Amino acid sequence: MGHPLGGPAFRFFGAPACAPLCHPPCLPLCPRMMSDASTAPSSPSRSAAGILCVVAGICSLSMSDSLAKWLGEAYAPIQLLFLRGAFALPVVALLVVWMGGRRALRTRHLGIHAMRGAINVASACGFYFSLTLLPLVEATAIIFAAPLFVTLLSVLVLREDVDLRGWIAVLAGFLGVLVVVRPGMAGFQPAALLPLAGAVGYAVMMVSARRIGAQESMLTTTFYIAAAQAVISLPWQPWYWTPVQAEHLPGLLGIALCSTLGLTLITQGFRIAPASVVAPFDYTGLLWATLFGWLFWRELPDTWAYIGAALIAGSGIYIALRESRRAK
Repeated sequence: MGHPLGGPAFRFFGAPACAPLCHPPCLPLCPRMMSDASTAPSSPSRSAAGILCVVAGICSLSMSDSLAKWLGEAYAPIQLLFLRGAFALPVVALLVVWMGGRRALRTRHLGIHAMRGAINVASACGFYFSLTLLPLVEATAIIFAAPLFVTLLSVLVLREDVDLRGWIAVLAGFLGVLVVVRPGMAGFQPAALLPLAGAVGYAVMMVSARRIGAQESMLTTTFYIAAAQAVISLPWQPWYWTPVQAEHLPGLLGIALCSTLGLTLITQGFRIAPASVVAPFDYTGLLWATLFGWLFWRELPDTWAYIGAALIAGSGIYIALRESRRAK
């Protein structure tokens, strides 16, 4: 989110309660968003608008990931996260207060928010670091495995039921992860374990969002995800801080802008159109990652990477559609 961001990423602010600030495609798995989407009118115009929002949002997140990959050569991941949070948090706070009033800043679950923020920072750091070591599309494909881990944790932790077809989709997705990572083979890169760990971290974030429940609004959880990222990454700066070069400022601002804009567009897309219509377009992130990786770094992953990515995307789309049907 993977998408990165995450992350997918994530893939990244303006996110619903269960979405990390990065790029992985976990937005369709948010119970409250599924409820909104399932009741949204399915007129062609609203569906088209929702698809456009999601595709544009995913493109923005992929641009954020690309900027993080470029700037990752000069700055530590924890510094990039701190700067992104420092730039974005004031904007997020103003938007939250404007839309929900000061009461939107109140929470009864500060400990859970802090825990989710710590997991988010650790996962995003691993993903950002992996971007400097792996082709953009490979890191993105692996982080997109987050919904598979969400399904697995939902069974183990929340005791939810998954039918046979759901398990087949999960197994197909994990097979895709193995094809991309290729452990024990000549093409294996240890760096591939970083986005894989990030996918697990994001899945834990998604499942832990259930403990917040519906008592708090999406605006509240959005604010605390953004705040936790800035606050938790701050104490690490004395050890990892590198003076910011003037020519990098536009890129650093671009990460914050693209992250905020991307997740705002994706959230809007899922609010105005049925999730069953827009969820598959979350995986256009793989296309954007391929395009940006080739344009900026001339990266062309091998055939196996694309086969694995297709398995991950196919299983993720099926799981997202399955969740949308269950939410109705």
